[in-house]
Amino acid sequence: MAVVATVHGSYLPSKFRHKTLSQIKPTPPPPIFISTNPKDINPNHLKNLYSLCNHSSHRFPKLNSEGRVEPVDINKLKKALLHSYVVVSVFTRPEFAPDLVQSRVGSGLTGIGGDWIGKVVPVTPGNGELVGFGRAVSDCGLTAAIYDVMVIPSLRRRGIGRKIVQRILRILANRDIYDIAALCSDHEKLFFRACGFGDDVLASTTMMYTRSASTHSEGEQMVTCAGRKLLLVPSVSGNLKI
Repeated sequence: MAVVATVHGSYLPSKFRHKTLSQIKPTPPPPIFISTNPKDINPNHLKNLYSLCNHSSHRFPKLNSEGRVEPVDINKLKKALLHSYVVVSVFTRPEFAPDLVQSRVGSGLTGIGGDWIGKVVPVTPGNGELVGFGRAVSDCGLTAAIYDVMVIPSLRRRGIGRKIVQRILRILANRDIYDIAALCSDHEKLFFRACGFGDDVLASTTMMYTRSASTHSEGEQMVTCAGRKLLLVPSVSGNLKI
């Protein structure tokens, strides 16, 4: 069951402020490049990142026998990138991302001078590997929500995820958007608390549409599921109440 942590302005309950900041002491990350340009993201590389992180774009993912989620639809992923309000991607050199099977070819960093040239040249989206990602959707004026924050397993607990969230928050705040929510699972709550999120100051409860069958009265079924699609089914009497 997902929960929503919300930050309003600079609000952070005092009971979390000191605990979360002293609790988490990440190992310094490797050399990274943080981009906010969606054009720096190769959708195929992002799809691979989703799979490597076992992160699903669906609220109700299908799992195989090994507990792995189904691959993200590349066409829907491209649309999501296009319509996201803020996109943050993180790159590092391939040698710092051993769990990535893909590699850059023809980067021009080897040859004369050897591999050491690649180690002193700053990381860029062109010579690095995509190892982290996060995005936000917004109405561009009042509210925003953060989704899909992920980092490859070998580089977790190194502060990269927090840098992603901080960059998103900074961009939103600079655009005068302070009502910011983060949709997260129970095991992600501590991470978002460490990033400055807390329980909703208004004590509101977020209700998620579950796509399950719903009935308004006995014998009058309104919605039924067909895979991930929803079908409206009229009652036996033919009177569909809305």
